[in-house]
Amino acid sequence: MQVETITLQIPKTLYQRLVNTANATQRPIEEVILHALQVGSPPQWDDVPEEFQADLAALDKLDDYTLWQIVNSRKSAAEMQRYNTLLEANSSGTLTQAERLELMALRQEADLFVLRKAQAAVLLRWRGHRVPTP
Repeated sequence: MQVETITLQIPKTLYQRLVNTANATQRPIEEVILHALQVGSPPQWDDVPEEFQADLAALDKLDDYTLWQIVNSRKSAAEMQRYNTLLEANSSGTLTQAERLELMALRQEADLFVLRKAQAAVLLRWRGHRVPTP
């Protein structure tokens, strides 16, 4: 693991709280500070499937307006209808090979769509916005 060293001035009251926590938990102050930074850092995306990580990582760089657009985005009725039609055909075992491939692509697209919306919402919350839960 690569590390960087920084010098940071923090208010004495905050420092004392960190020291108190370190003493109470019998952990080094550095470990307590690193934990506080990790908990207070932007949400991570590395626990999602690797194929989606680059898309989610890119959200970190977006402005709030763009993140709100993602949070409020919806699939069209036609897209949802096609997906449901393919799901029903899959359940009944009547999918063609071409439809099976289409369904797989739509499923992956839907997974990314939902993950992007969720990650955008979490980022907005972390940035201090009130994001209603669905």
